[in-house]
This record gives sequence, structure tokens and C-alpha cells, in this order.
Amino acid sequence: MAPATHRVALGLGSNLGDRRAHLDTAAAHLGQTAVSELQISSMLETEPVDCPDDAGPYLNAAVVGRTTLSPSDLHAVCESVEDKMGRPRRRGYHDNRIIDIDILLYGDLVVDTAALRIPHRYLTCRDFVLRPLSELAPEWPVPPDNTTVAAHLETMTSDVC
Repeated sequence: MAPATHRVALGLGSNLGDRRAHLDTAAAHLGQTAVSELQISSMLETEPVDCPDDAGPYLNAAVVGRTTLSPSDLHAVCESVEDKMGRPRRRGYHDNRIIDIDILLYGDLVVDTAALRIPHRYLTCRDFVLRPLSELAPEWPVPPDNTTVAAHLETMTSDVC
């Protein structure tokens, strides 16, 4: 019997170097190691939010696909990809980054631990997260209230959570 698969959505971001190449590389690694049927949104350039004054613009995208991994194993793969791409593990929360990979949604699951929070804590209040995700999965209900990604995007008023 084949292992169960779960629909997942991940957010990608980069504000250093060849940002487009970094997002493409991260998506390729994820597709090879953890996420099947991977789709990537178009890339959206945005000004940094809650970042140091010297932070350059970000390029953001979303990926949607399926995984057989548990949420914690998927999180470990995301961190491994970040490590392979040169993102330092010890850093300030809002530091510039070669790549940032966040689990946005994992089916209809809600996870709230010290290491992992799903849905992502800023999913519903950041345009640069919702807009790319809405391109791929506008009707995906976001737990716990099951308002769709598209509805959250329509009612969002600020990138400040």
C-alpha cells in the first residue's frame, strides 16, 4: 500500500544575490526530495517588511504539491534545503536571506509547537504570501476557520500582523 499523501503549500523568499535563481533552486530541491506534483507560482517582488534598514527587495513565490512526509519531517527538509543553499542557521529573525522556506499549509492540519506553526503565523496578513498562494490555490480553506486563501487576500488590509 502506498503511503498517504498530503497537500502542502510552502512560501519561498529571497532578497540576496540572484533571487530568481535561488527560488528556482529551492523549488527544484523540494521537488526532488519532498514534494511531488510541485507547482510554483509566478514570482512577486516586494519591499521588505519588518526588516533591517539595509534590506533589499524580496522576490517571493509559493509552491503547492503533495508530500508523504510528516509536518516535522517536511520542516526538516525545508531547513536542509536552506542549509545547502547557504542560509546560516544562526541568524536574526529578520536578517537578509539567500532563501527562506516556510510551510504555509499542510492539508487542513493545525500545528502549534515551539518548532513549527501551521498554518504559518503570517499567512493571512501578508500580501506577499497570500498573493502567490492565491494564484495556485485560491479555494484552499485555511484552518481553523476555513476561510479560503482568496477570501483572506480580498479582506487583507495591511502587511502588518
